[in-house]
Amino acid sequence: MEPNLVMQTATGLLAVSAAGGLVMAAIRFSGKPHPPISLAMLHGFLSAAAVTLLIYAYFTVGLPAMAQLALLLFLVAAAGGAFMNLNFHWKMLPLPKWLVLVHAALAICGFLLLAVATWKLSHA
Repeated sequence: MEPNLVMQTATGLLAVSAAGGLVMAAIRFSGKPHPPISLAMLHGFLSAAAVTLLIYAYFTVGLPAMAQLALLLFLVAAAGGAFMNLNFHWKMLPLPKWLVLVHAALAICGFLLLAVATWKLSHA
């Protein structure tokens, strides 16, 4: 397995997931209490697939330091996403806007770090 291929695949999955995340944030900030469950599930599944690939690569072939930091940020963002899902979304309570913003900020920072690490590795 080649780390760059895993990182490219994870970046692609996370880009699609991020598009769904932006749609969900727009729904929440437009005044609705929470997005559709199907969109939240798809967002979570795509993100989990990408993070699983990164974890596997970390333990088998290794990841560059920047990608390792991205993985850490994704794990923290995932914990926040799971917390929002279990404590608010499934209970049909409005998602806290501050938590949506923190979750998004962590994920965006992780995505940018992963994208840069992937680009650097593919151009090295």
